[in-house]
Amino acid sequence: MSHGDGFERAYRRGVTEPVGPPPRRTRALPTAPFALHGAVITPEAAWSKGYVTVADGRVADVSTTAPQQVRVIDTNGVILPGLVDLHGHPEFNVFPAWEPPTRYANRYRWRASAAYRALVRDPQNRLLDALPAGTQTVYAEVRALVGGVTAIQGASAASTKTREPLVRNVDLWAFGQHKARAMIDLPSASSRDLPRLQKVLADIAAGEVTAFYLHLAEGARGDERSRTEYQRFVDLGAATPATNVIHGSALSEAQVRELADAGCRLVWSPQSNLRLYGETTLAGVALAAGMPVALGADWLPSGSVSLLDELRVARRVLAGQGRPTTAADLVGMVTSGAARVAGLDAHLGSLAVGRPADLVVLERLHEDPYESVCLADPAAVRMVCIGGDVSYAREDWFAELTGLVDGAAWPSSVERLIAWGVPMRVDTGFGDVAGARSLSAVRADLIAAYPQIGPIFA
Repeated sequence: MSHGDGFERAYRRGVTEPVGPPPRRTRALPTAPFALHGAVITPEAAWSKGYVTVADGRVADVSTTAPQQVRVIDTNGVILPGLVDLHGHPEFNVFPAWEPPTRYANRYRWRASAAYRALVRDPQNRLLDALPAGTQTVYAEVRALVGGVTAIQGASAASTKTREPLVRNVDLWAFGQHKARAMIDLPSASSRDLPRLQKVLADIAAGEVTAFYLHLAEGARGDERSRTEYQRFVDLGAATPATNVIHGSALSEAQVRELADAGCRLVWSPQSNLRLYGETTLAGVALAAGMPVALGADWLPSGSVSLLDELRVARRVLAGQGRPTTAADLVGMVTSGAARVAGLDAHLGSLAVGRPADLVVLERLHEDPYESVCLADPAAVRMVCIGGDVSYAREDWFAELTGLVDGAAWPSSVERLIAWGVPMRVDTGFGDVAGARSLSAVRADLIAAYPQIGPIFA
């Protein structure tokens, strides 16, 4: 296989066929129920003070009353559902940010540019040749995790064939089913991907697929290629209530409203759009038309460092579009609203009794808990739990909840690190020694193959 083919395989890989469950490992749950005390963002409102109790991997209680006979950690922070990032290319999040030398008309232009080949495509080919499959994904999952993200879109299905992902993959196997599909490019009439798209649309009609992620009209408004792409999308019948349009930055107001009328949802990545095209999607028009909008950080070559950073960009852009948005609505775009767009709102996006305990604790930065989230960046993340497993946390909290104190035998997947000046611990293997690789081991392999790998804690 040529280098060019290797790159295209990595970049354009979608998920158009059903996949089965990955091999499972046992998540290392705390041996006893515990509660977190702090400001709490519930499905209905934000409490200045409350308690979230976790037992057996699930939310056991959300209350303003302290639980009895349960270990309580006073976080002095904001407790909210784990963040859901609905657009990314995680394998490429090992690279530092790329500075586009110019603005492009559409995504096909920068993908063909010499600058992009030198700064992203060629390094990616080097890693594809040098590393076992999934190495880049593990590093990217840790990057997502330390930013408060517990569920992502866009990871390669190949990376989960031999291991359970560290963070949930919303367009792969999730919660005992695979009801999502994804494509990067809308296929042309002669493309071998056209039958795959037609199969996805048939599965949507049959109710077998409830979320379909597709990059569409990614470019500057007025771009002719994006205009014809949109018309082909409509002609193919791809505008469905299950369709999650990624980007749509070239869409006109009329086209955005047409998508809203068809029941489509929008996954918006403003930072990447602004850096590549100088403008972004008419998200304010989409919201006004009643179109559900979720956020995605895209990828590090052109997007935000984290979903929390993307949240601040979105806020500024919406204000500039004449659609100021409340902090609560913005938080919804990365929690409950994002879970609905993903078709996983029965499992993700809300701190509700009986739900999987996917949650994040952020440093308190504002009296209003919603505003506090909107002001946060990854340096504010103090704990992340996925299914009750303490995957990333302050060193003292991690030790208290897991019993992994100094002098104890730690699993190889658990390590101490300093994150923006705070002693933390991260577990890349759910506490299971077998088959788990530490962050240090993954980082060492990446740097050996390509020393310019982008740092996580920077």
